[in-house]
Amino acid sequence: MRFLYFAICSLITHSAAAQTTLYEASSGNQTAPYPEIIGFYEALAETHEHVKLLEKGLTDSGFPLHLTIYDQSGAFDSATWKLEGKKIVFINNGIHPGEPAGIDASMMLLRDLAEKKFALREDIILAIIPVYNIGGHLNRNSTTRVNQNGPEEYGFRGNARNYDLNRDFIKADTRNAASFHEIFHFLSPLVFIDTHTSNGADYQHIMTLIPTQHDRMAEPLGSYLKTEMIPFLFEKMEEREYPLVPYVNAWGGPPENGWVQFKDGPRYSSGYASLFHTLSFMPEAHMLKSYKDRVESMYALLQVFLEKVEKDGDKILALQREAKEQTRQKPDFGFNHIPNREEFELIKFLGFESGTKKSLISGQDRLYYDRSKPFEAEVKYYNTYEPSLTLSKPQAYIIPQGWHNVIRHLERNKVSLKEIKADTMMKVQVYHIEDFETSKRAYEGHFNHSKVKVSKEEETVLIKKGDILLEMNQESNRFVMEVLEPQAEDSFFSWNYFDMILQAKEGYSAYVFEDLAATYLDDNPELKNELEELKANDPEFADNGAAQLRWVFENSPWKEKAHNRYPIYRIEN
Repeated sequence: MRFLYFAICSLITHSAAAQTTLYEASSGNQTAPYPEIIGFYEALAETHEHVKLLEKGLTDSGFPLHLTIYDQSGAFDSATWKLEGKKIVFINNGIHPGEPAGIDASMMLLRDLAEKKFALREDIILAIIPVYNIGGHLNRNSTTRVNQNGPEEYGFRGNARNYDLNRDFIKADTRNAASFHEIFHFLSPLVFIDTHTSNGADYQHIMTLIPTQHDRMAEPLGSYLKTEMIPFLFEKMEEREYPLVPYVNAWGGPPENGWVQFKDGPRYSSGYASLFHTLSFMPEAHMLKSYKDRVESMYALLQVFLEKVEKDGDKILALQREAKEQTRQKPDFGFNHIPNREEFELIKFLGFESGTKKSLISGQDRLYYDRSKPFEAEVKYYNTYEPSLTLSKPQAYIIPQGWHNVIRHLERNKVSLKEIKADTMMKVQVYHIEDFETSKRAYEGHFNHSKVKVSKEEETVLIKKGDILLEMNQESNRFVMEVLEPQAEDSFFSWNYFDMILQAKEGYSAYVFEDLAATYLDDNPELKNELEELKANDPEFADNGAAQLRWVFENSPWKEKAHNRYPIYRIEN
């Protein structure tokens, strides 16, 4: 029945009315079902030679992930774009299908562009994912966005396996993320825009914006983002009577007290994209504004992005190339950024006065915003982040071939890898995991590790034929270190890729090991003296025979070398 429904919708959307969206036909109250959206793009591609609809990999829903491209040259070829210096703007929609303003705005934007209702320079390519979370979009309802004002029906945040896809860009548990990696590197975009609808406080602004953190971007792109691109977006949206404000990340008090810039780490779409030197943004239309206002403000913002790329495309492309070269050569990188609470900007905020009143449910004080009392104020916006950890770049990493999931992930992200041709003894730096904390509740299918502490030592190890050499002379150096350095907060270690090293595979029977341990201590008096000193200084330890035997085992040659030994090696400069 589902496929019959899709076929009927496809016939409908290929009709003469195919160039009108359901959003428009419903006077801004509805958003289209998934098959109608794809049918709309299919009709555009059939009608306009500069539009092409591609299938680019699978999703967890079982349906393919579509990519629509607008290319006035008709080449539709990323290699040609790169040779000719084309500027790619990439829009991702429906990562949270309950927030569909970008879905409808993008449909109208591409149609209006294809029908020449506004012009775009020929060296600009527009690429659009119509709906990224197809499984969530197919799960239509009218109740799961309880805080949101319309549309009448919408999709669900979780995908077909109930993943929040905007937490999956580094760990890539889903087919969606794997397909996105392929699309992203096929495009190599200059600008990336992931459309959303906000949660949180009430205020007058219809549109808010999360730009990726300029502090984490390679220079000179980071400075350009902060001092030129963001001010342009704010200025032009003001002119269009949709005054922007940074995403109102105010959870500990009213927004007029100011707030810290939302931290879009590598797990998020924009944080992921910025690792590859793409200027990345998450527009967040305000949940309580009418759906019509949200879609129209999103449409206006997408046009403003295109206007900026038309104006500065050559400059941004040159800055991106500089940033890539700088990343190749940079000797160290900062990680685990934290906000600087001493530095802030004053920004214009259009709010509503907040206060408390008695809850009709509990009788206790509850927060409310009084829309009859709008105000304009300058508020503090803390948008400076600093690394809490700085690590030197190695000359290379060695990845044993058995860690094929890590290798596959790096290959998908276009990291250059070389296969070792013969067994070789190498001097490497080895990490040992000394301590970490693990979340007590599952988060997106994982129990994440944090506050990781490591020790390092040099060892000469056998690197086997078929193992992987990853040389750190690449424009993806930052991405590589974000995923391979275990102390980085969104590293593969944090996301449980290496949990198998945290469990010892062999042990001992105490009654057997007692005699071996005693002989070993007799043969190693320094270790025996150390044990006696521990017992003298720790009465609880001195009273615990099992703990003492465990200590001897942990400091003996019988202790397995793989336990807590991080399997990715660093070759130092």
